[in-house]
Amino acid sequence: MNCRSEVLEVTVEARQVEEAMLALLHTVLLHRSTGKFHYKKEGTYSIGTVGTLDIDCDFIDFTFVRVSSEELDRMIRKAVNEFKDALSNSGSDGMGQISLEFYQKKKSRWPFSDECIPWEVWSIKVNVVNLANEQERQICLEKVGEKLGEKVINVVEVINRHEYLPKMPTQSEVDNVFDTSLKDVQPYLYKISYQITDTLGTSVSTTMRRLIKDTLAL
Repeated sequence: MNCRSEVLEVTVEARQVEEAMLALLHTVLLHRSTGKFHYKKEGTYSIGTVGTLDIDCDFIDFTFVRVSSEELDRMIRKAVNEFKDALSNSGSDGMGQISLEFYQKKKSRWPFSDECIPWEVWSIKVNVVNLANEQERQICLEKVGEKLGEKVINVVEVINRHEYLPKMPTQSEVDNVFDTSLKDVQPYLYKISYQITDTLGTSVSTTMRRLIKDTLAL
């Protein structure tokens, strides 16, 4: 099976990391989740609805839509906060990557463990910059919002392509494709991981500074 891989890149200041990551991860998961399956008999089932919420960011001029499941949100926030803390501990300026991998399980015979086969990976590269004053932060608040809007559109365009998705499972195999542990939503099986790099390339920092400078000149 070929694993589809998509890469997104954002440049933010430290206080925007959490909201930017939540916006992008939740956007992907919104389109990679279903309502709960209700099986009537093997091979026959109905699918529940997926509720949604509009979330207004505090440090970015942006609103995103996420699945209304509080359980799912807690799990995503936990992973994002771990990533944010690791970025913060690496220094004021830093670079990191958080990845959202979707996979399905292939049952193996005892005593071997099940094989996890990835079919889609979203990698978000994050560049953290320091800004000099409140005026620059205000401009960054708006500019990052614009960039996030572009990324969300990109995510939706990619997901709407007619490409591989695991086929709908039978009742006995549903746990091989979906995370059924949540009471109100059923995302495809996924895991979140991250990497941190201590130094930030000067080109990224320079680009953000130039963007702010050009805006101030208007």
